Amino acid sequence: MKLSELYWHRITPLHILLWPFSVLYGCFLTLKKLCYWLDILPSVKLPVPVIVVDSISIDDGGKTPLIIWLIDYLLQQGYHPGIITRGNYDNPGLPVAVTSTSDPNIVGGKTFLLAQRCREICPIWVGNDRIAVAQALLDAHPTCNILICNDGMQYYRLERDLEIAAVDFTEQSFGNGLVLPAGPLRTPLRYLRKIDIIVTNGKQNHYVDTSQWGKTYPMKLVNETAYNVLNPEMRQPISDLKDKQLHAIAGGDNVRWFFDFIQKTGLNAELHTFSENHQFVAQDINFADADVILMPEENALQCYHFANDTLWALPTATWISSELQAIVLKKLQQH
Repeated sequence: MKLSELYWHRITPLHILLWPFSVLYGCFLTLKKLCYWLDILPSVKLPVPVIVVDSISIDDGGKTPLIIWLIDYLLQQGYHPGIITRGNYDNPGLPVAVTSTSDPNIVGGKTFLLAQRCREICPIWVGNDRIAVAQALLDAHPTCNILICNDGMQYYRLERDLEIAAVDFTEQSFGNGLVLPAGPLRTPLRYLRKIDIIVTNGKQNHYVDTSQWGKTYPMKLVNETAYNVLNPEMRQPISDLKDKQLHAIAGGDNVRWFFDFIQKTGLNAELHTFSENHQFVAQDINFADADVILMPEENALQCYHFANDTLWALPTATWISSELQAIVLKKLQQH
């Protein structure tokens, strides 16, 4: 069980101690933003438009599927996008391109997933300094004319033309409603008043005051079809797996939604969990009795180099309203 599930999604005596630190952290973010706004701290304007996409909580909140959708949409509109990100905080470093041969334990599982999904159509670069990463990407890909900054909501040093926040309306995402370190929120919810675009995932099932937010746009995440990791052209509807001897494996923040999905779809599977940042090895997916080993796409791709033909990945498809498509294009044209 993750630390966030033990502490950040409930109120315990520990929060009495952590709450003042959350207040200080919120004040720090406000002061930091003010210093950049007043030019006390210098910011950098890149020669191409920058879209920042981030989740308001430590969980993904649908941010990764949203970025994949955004890449496809920008390509359809004639743009040549690139992605910059910091990658794993445990492995910062100099700017480097992320490819299908990169080590997911270094670049991060979700960044590796983006690289697999985007292939050659969208360069992805990772590194400790996002400004240096952006400049390295633009130098290597001079045709790139728009950048998506993954996970950069509080990185005010980089000027942005459009800011998109992914909001997951679940108890797991909002938790106890407190900011780090007492809760799972990266930023106070009042910050959403000034976000350009707010994309919501899921149905609001507990009270959150959204009266002062800007307009929100719904996003629907769908998991209907799995594919074989060694042969991605081989796909099956999830319903076809009900009669299989199935092992379901997930790690990190994929555990909760993935196992909820297994139960809702009525799959008869033996469940296996791994901790956050777990480095998968061949023994983790070695089950002699398995017809199918099913994993979230992010985790399954981490096992690609030692996968066998029983390993299947469950990708997440994204449905976005046409209204959101229009507003993204409109705001980009305004800039």
